[in-house]
Amino acid sequence: MTPSTVTPDLLDDLVRTAARDGIEKSVVGAVIADSEYKVLLLHRTADDYLGGLWELPSGGVEPGESLIQALRREVTEETGLSVAEVGGYLGHFDYRSGSGRRTRQFNFAASVTGRTVKLTEHDAHLWADDSRQGEVSGAVRAVLATWRRQTT
Repeated sequence: MTPSTVTPDLLDDLVRTAARDGIEKSVVGAVIADSEYKVLLLHRTADDYLGGLWELPSGGVEPGESLIQALRREVTEETGLSVAEVGGYLGHFDYRSGSGRRTRQFNFAASVTGRTVKLTEHDAHLWADDSRQGEVSGAVRAVLATWRRQTT
């Protein structure tokens, strides 16, 4: 998949398609990379749903919130970083949430100001090079593959 430019029409289409597909919960994820193409990954605490998993900064879309508003809020809440720019749309994947709801995670490339991460919900973070980016789920690996094709 080639990353798509984020436009209001694309965002509207993503939300409409998710509703048509019976998605009950929307989540956004951010691929944040540094100048060396290391990607920020967060580690879920052992007692959390999917505990021990490395993942992208991500979180749920609140009622009345756009996908991009949610992305900006979630990145700040989980990392203390501020999104400077949202790049391309990198695709989505579906899963069942801890409560059993059909969930779709929409993923975007994003750049941030600063590099100092302040965790609030996770127990560790990692700026992962290619050798460590495989420590995520298969769905996130596919998103990262799309991102790598975009950046090379």
